[in-house]
Amino acid sequence: MEIECNIDGIRIDSYLSEKLDFSRSKISDMIKDGTILVNDKTVKSSYNVKTGDLIKVGEYEEEDINVEPENIPLDIVYEDDDVMVINKPNHMVVHPAVGNTHGTLVNALLYYSKNLSSINGEFRPGIVHRIDKDTTGLLLVAKNNKSHELLSQQLTEKKATRKYIALVWGVINEDSATIDAPIGRDINDRKKMCVTSINSKDAITHLRVLKRFKDATLIELKLETGRTHQIRVHMNYIGHPVVNDPVYGKRKLIDDTGQCLHAKTIGFIHPTTNKYMEFEVQPPECFTNILNIFEE
Repeated sequence: MEIECNIDGIRIDSYLSEKLDFSRSKISDMIKDGTILVNDKTVKSSYNVKTGDLIKVGEYEEEDINVEPENIPLDIVYEDDDVMVINKPNHMVVHPAVGNTHGTLVNALLYYSKNLSSINGEFRPGIVHRIDKDTTGLLLVAKNNKSHELLSQQLTEKKATRKYIALVWGVINEDSATIDAPIGRDINDRKKMCVTSINSKDAITHLRVLKRFKDATLIELKLETGRTHQIRVHMNYIGHPVVNDPVYGKRKLIDDTGQCLHAKTIGFIHPTTNKYMEFEVQPPECFTNILNIFEE
């Protein structure tokens, strides 16, 4: 396998761990035994990759991940021969990874259908895009590779519609705003993202106030880009972290039901009919229960 690096300043073990869904210790072992080369040379695990580096990954034993179909109920909002629109519940991971191979959306999809795209490999069949474990709402699943490519292209070219609603801490005085701030990996905590100029990508979020409370604001958000944890990072950046977010924003959690962030609307051009389709679902009870606290 050959990987052309498009980022600077990240340790190779961290970079490949994310790329390959392997543990850093596994990557380190592969580097030590010469299975991984950078520009045809051996390197140390502490080597910082550079844009343009050609990383060659030789034959390796895959991590012990066995993805099994599981009879997990799916909330299917729409389905045809090409695409599914799924309303993902809270606490459900989208696809398996090392240490988390059960109870994911992929496990449920494998039980439900044998017709799923294979573009993203055996661990992510049908998965066109993701939402966080503790974010609820709509996402697209492709049932064949042609549909997957066309749907992914719409997301990349910003032709798809994605709207979220969120309850955030503090009162936002402006009726609407645009957050244009690049997002990259937090150099102090590789599991988190942050607004940074270091090895980052453009990130743009549009927000509109729906309702103000004494200590919080209900907002609608429209994504122009799709960076990891984009809404959560952007809202924390402007001082209004998502209510109940366990990672971003140092605020006390109200309960353990997950952050008040819901993917409410998704719209796309159907890959076969070429007609625009849009779907909307209301937030789940775990969201509305917390919202009711602020309304009271």
